[in-house]
Amino acid sequence: MDNEKGKHLLKVLGPLHIWALGVGIVLVGQFMGWNYTIAKGGSIGSIIACWTIGILYISLIAINTEMGSVIPEAGGQYAMAKHFLGPLASFNIGLMLVFEYVMLEAADALVVGQILQTIDPDIQALPYIILSLLALTYLNYRGVQATLNFNIVLTGIAFLTIIVLLFSTKFYSSESMLRLSEMTNSLPYGWIGVLGAFQFGCWFYLGIEGTVLASEECRSKGRALPVGSIAGMMTLIVGASITWFVCSGMVKFDVLAKSTYPLYDAALAGKIPAVINILFLGTVLSCLASANGCIADASRAWYSMAKDTLIPKAFAVLHPKYKTPYRAILFLLPISIAFGFTGLLDQVITFSILSALLVYILTAYMMIKFRRMYPLGTIERGYISPYHPLPSILVFLLTGATLVGMYFGYWSNLLAGFLFYLLASIWFVFHRSRGLDYKAFIKIDDLKWPRPRGY
Repeated sequence: MDNEKGKHLLKVLGPLHIWALGVGIVLVGQFMGWNYTIAKGGSIGSIIACWTIGILYISLIAINTEMGSVIPEAGGQYAMAKHFLGPLASFNIGLMLVFEYVMLEAADALVVGQILQTIDPDIQALPYIILSLLALTYLNYRGVQATLNFNIVLTGIAFLTIIVLLFSTKFYSSESMLRLSEMTNSLPYGWIGVLGAFQFGCWFYLGIEGTVLASEECRSKGRALPVGSIAGMMTLIVGASITWFVCSGMVKFDVLAKSTYPLYDAALAGKIPAVINILFLGTVLSCLASANGCIADASRAWYSMAKDTLIPKAFAVLHPKYKTPYRAILFLLPISIAFGFTGLLDQVITFSILSALLVYILTAYMMIKFRRMYPLGTIERGYISPYHPLPSILVFLLTGATLVGMYFGYWSNLLAGFLFYLLASIWFVFHRSRGLDYKAFIKIDDLKWPRPRGY
């Protein structure tokens, strides 16, 4: 019994940990990256993209949480695909999840390096980047509870710095520093520009869906996942709206569209030294919180794939003392650092977004299939997604529109991403899948559910 127990991740997480995992990963998107929406769609296009893509993520959280609340093992969308779609789809989803979070971690490292150079252009940022990632990797190595306790602190402080910046502008009085009419433009490229802005509008929320990757480690999935995820989404919508409002009123649209750290630039425009220092701290802490959560999520996806032998099983080993997937954690570190070396922030962000969007489309399809296989009342659910199938339809439509928008300006990245996953699929079909026991892989009977309809 003890030996069997040692093969599983520890159940130590509650709703606040799930909130910290989801918001911690995503909040950095309000400190950097979202402002490229202005370059694509103008100031008004940016806020339209923010709220429209918010609908996509609210829908995604609903369907993710229902399926995540019934899947017993770690891996999130990968584990769902394992039970509802089969090996090839689950291999691709697992790979997409890993690259989504590894690329986001690399983007975090790039921003840390660039903001450190605002102190002194001669600062060598690389040692600080590597040291930060090593420290966070070690924290993840030691245990998920300590990791996410740390994220609660980092995320909470980073979010408060946005609130500090908001009130420093005196937006509520006649002395307000915000000059929206002077600093913003409208829709320079019309509604096509709004469509193009959807791509970076994802950056306000991208990663919140990763909360389900920690489902196996929740004390109560039926409570921790929906409460933590929904509270996290509410936090992000409020933060995103404040971020657009303050940055658009403080920084000229053409400057804001190119900024590496827009909230920090808004603080610089306010010329209040204390606020500038606070936003510097907030930007760094948000990057660290994001990288910390990315390490946790990417390693869980990699670990889950290894358990099912889709990749070498050596990565499925848990630490004998800390019960963490330490080999997966250590393996992914140099990959993230390597992408960080490129220095191409928008390119790194684009590949992360593309990987995520492909997962969303497959997740929406899985939800429809899941409800057909197991209608309400056939199995116990910790959460029920309302208005089914509307959330899945919205995910399909908005994700498809975002992919179309990516074509404008990033068509080569789009094609390169599709080619990468196509080649990975070919490798899996002709090499890795040959030794896979399909009946053992699917494991429907292990869930102790009734046989699904149509099977």
